[in-house]
Amino acid sequence: VAASFAPDASDSSFAAEKFLESVEGNQNYPILLLTALEKSQDDVIRVCAAVTFKNYIKRNWRIVEDEPNKISDPDRTAVKANIVNLMLTSPEQIQKQLSDAISIIGREDFPQKWPDLLTEMVTRFQSGDFHIINGVLRTAHSLFKRYRHEFKSNELWMEIKLVLDTFAQPLTELFKATIDLCQTHATDINALKVLFSSLTLISKLFYSLNFQDLPEFFEDNMETWMTHFHNLLTLDNKLLQTETFNPKSGLLELLKSQICDNAALYAQKYDEEFQPYLPRFVTAIWNLLVTTGQEVKYDLLVSNAIQFLASVCERPHYKHLFEDQNTLTSICEKVIVPNMEFRSADEEAFEDNSEEYIIRDLEGSDIDTRRRAACDLVRGLCRFFEGPVTAIFSGYVNSMLNEYAKNPAANWKHKDSAIYLVTSLASKAQTQKHGITQANELVNLTEFFVSHILPDLRSPSVNEFPVLKADAVKYVMTFRSQLPKEQLLETVPLLVAHLRAESTVQHTYTAHALERLFTMRGPNNSTLFSATEIAPFTEQLLNNLFNALAIPGSSENEYIMKAIMRSFSLLQETIVPYIPTLIGQLTHKLLLVSKNPSKPHFNHYLFESLCLSIRITCKANPASVLSFEEALFPVFTEILQSDVQEFVPYVFQVMSLLLEIHTSSIPSSYMALFPHLLQPVLWERTGNIPPLVRLLQAYLEKGGTTIAGSAPDKIPGLLGVFQKLIASKANDHQGFYLLNSVVEHMPPESIGQYRKQIFILLFQRLQSSKTTKFIKSFLVFVNLYCVKYGAIALQEIFDDIQPKMFGMVLEKIVIPEVQKVSGQVEKKICAVGITKILTECPAMMDTEYTKLWPLVLQALIGLFELPEDDSIPDDEHFIDIEDTPGYQTAFSQLAFAGKKEHDPIGDAVSNPKILLAQSLHKLSTACPGRVPSMLSTSLNAEALQFLQGYLQAASVQLV
Repeated sequence: VAASFAPDASDSSFAAEKFLESVEGNQNYPILLLTALEKSQDDVIRVCAAVTFKNYIKRNWRIVEDEPNKISDPDRTAVKANIVNLMLTSPEQIQKQLSDAISIIGREDFPQKWPDLLTEMVTRFQSGDFHIINGVLRTAHSLFKRYRHEFKSNELWMEIKLVLDTFAQPLTELFKATIDLCQTHATDINALKVLFSSLTLISKLFYSLNFQDLPEFFEDNMETWMTHFHNLLTLDNKLLQTETFNPKSGLLELLKSQICDNAALYAQKYDEEFQPYLPRFVTAIWNLLVTTGQEVKYDLLVSNAIQFLASVCERPHYKHLFEDQNTLTSICEKVIVPNMEFRSADEEAFEDNSEEYIIRDLEGSDIDTRRRAACDLVRGLCRFFEGPVTAIFSGYVNSMLNEYAKNPAANWKHKDSAIYLVTSLASKAQTQKHGITQANELVNLTEFFVSHILPDLRSPSVNEFPVLKADAVKYVMTFRSQLPKEQLLETVPLLVAHLRAESTVQHTYTAHALERLFTMRGPNNSTLFSATEIAPFTEQLLNNLFNALAIPGSSENEYIMKAIMRSFSLLQETIVPYIPTLIGQLTHKLLLVSKNPSKPHFNHYLFESLCLSIRITCKANPASVLSFEEALFPVFTEILQSDVQEFVPYVFQVMSLLLEIHTSSIPSSYMALFPHLLQPVLWERTGNIPPLVRLLQAYLEKGGTTIAGSAPDKIPGLLGVFQKLIASKANDHQGFYLLNSVVEHMPPESIGQYRKQIFILLFQRLQSSKTTKFIKSFLVFVNLYCVKYGAIALQEIFDDIQPKMFGMVLEKIVIPEVQKVSGQVEKKICAVGITKILTECPAMMDTEYTKLWPLVLQALIGLFELPEDDSIPDDEHFIDIEDTPGYQTAFSQLAFAGKKEHDPIGDAVSNPKILLAQSLHKLSTACPGRVPSMLSTSLNAEALQFLQGYLQAASVQLV
């Protein structure tokens, strides 16, 4: 255990890790880890064992359908029996790891499979030992915090009710007792630290337990909780104040900010019940805001306090509290403007911690920043007081811009605040896709853009005032849906120049802005900018984007990579001349990142860009696929040999794309790899399955004959893959994709000996687990088989497995279920297959199967004319997301490696209804009188009418 955590990433630490992975399936493994954690004298080993245990639980506790249970039942029971006690008696570092492990187990097992967890924890409140109590509170917090974002359901209500019945009263008693203890120990700093961390955890639990609905217990005890919350908000204890320059929030700030959250929750959701308490909270929080300094350690508290005001001022109930002009002016002057300032701490983050700055500012995870909160408060106030608030702020904006104009070098921060204020005033509604979608009509965005934003973008020195340049770029991005197209087009070359900026934030914002502009939609659903409009800037754009990846700090910048992908996609064949140079840079980058993949988004866009370069170039010149293979295969080989798990599914997708482009037979370089693709270990990882199946389909399509000729010994391996996939509810559709390709592309004689076994496997699965998805896939396969080998072959193979089996399949599956088949190609395959069964299978005309003939025809007409039956049996509706096709953990579909829908029947049948009419005509000429009499006695009138229509359209008659 200790060796696996060795600080150097040496071979011995890697070997130790691999050893632990190899034994973790053994019974008693988790118990051994807990014993090492409890009994070892070496603290390092104890911590390592705790971390290893938590990760083991995270990987293996969940029981996934179709997969073996990775932890034995006795081990599960033993872990649950010992872990709470062990967690509560361990030192804090270990306690945190075990607390996480309990919440992972609790997510799966609580309450049904772990009913005594809560009572075991609640009894520990009596211990009086706050090390133990805080362990319980921390664990309860990690268990209950999911109530904040779960969808309402009866199951959830039942669980919360159970928790409240057991937990609410003891939590309230503990809250009161802890507050009393704070007064008793008011001068003991060490005791206060422990007590205040308890109060913060209790306040967090209050938030989780009250989030879904107002529980009766808390409504009855509101006086107790709110009075104490209010007192704590106004409390100031010098002992708990942290040093001025410490950027971390102290215990007092953490507690007060959680109380602000709790008050905001009640003000928003339970305003009627909370009304008596609201005024005193508004006063307390207002005083807090006016008296709290600008230091970073207060950021969380200030932003939560402002968020409280924001949530209150939006409610019609509380409108009267803010109506007075003096109140509005005071809020603007004392709360909003000071908290929009760009502080030296923000400047440091901009320069030295750009990644975090970007995540906070661009991706909206700046929920706890002062600026975001102030911006939300502006929006909240504008809901009822848009006119007065806009007027108050216009004055501020003008005076800030005047200050900047007097001395830009010294006063640039004034302009930054002005831009931020205008943005927050103007933004009413926003989406990730379109930027601002609804703006404040009192703010003239275009005029502000021309007077104050464009000059910064046009400035010849891209590195001067980087913060203002980043602001200007962000303004374009934010208001892209509001600004006229000609102004946006004018900014494109300016933005291209800004990609050269040294500042990471600045060139990242620029790449992001270009990417967003290139995805904007114009009239008739095309992109707003055409390739022709952007073409003049192509060379500069591509050069600057690729050069930006070389700027320190941006070597794996996902925004730049996404902009490269989007530029390729927009410019299409315009980029062909540049590809030979660029593909070298992309493959070199791929080789570097494959050594240690750490940025999943960057890697994804890198592979998308590779796919685009292949598609665009090969569309113009299919022969160039060889030069791509030459460039990419060495890197791909290295990725596959080193088993870079994150990249393997991507490599398979790109290889499929390349192989599908080949026009002649399968190249030898691919055939050399073929045996390796059938290795069971590759198929163990769910993320590999969709791309591997697609790659094998490409092999079969391009080289079915080659495989049958030069590698017939690999066919059992191929069918072994199908057998594994068909056994899994999650992946059975992938098994059918593979099987359909085998039937379609392999020479019939090469799989003759395996056909019967294939059908036996399918029937076994039908008996053991018959899901809607499986039946749909099964129907498509049976009909494809019929199209390929003929109806007689289909009937014979069924009846060879078991007498009268063919009739059973028609009666129990085809007739009742064919309505469920979806998809144009799938329906066409079924229609052509069933037509063959009806008209090319003698057994349908003169055996006991004949009684099924009109029913099969009726089902086929239903497939043509009735709406698709998309009903799903109740028990299948609740299959977990992991079990449904399309969503695969660790598998990311490359949009630009997309596979074109393939129609195995092709142009041979353009209209299946006409084919049915022609085939029936042919059958009726072969046995005159039979077909009309079967129709007139057994087909319902509506179906008959449709059939007459098909016969007329095909200009044929039945005899």
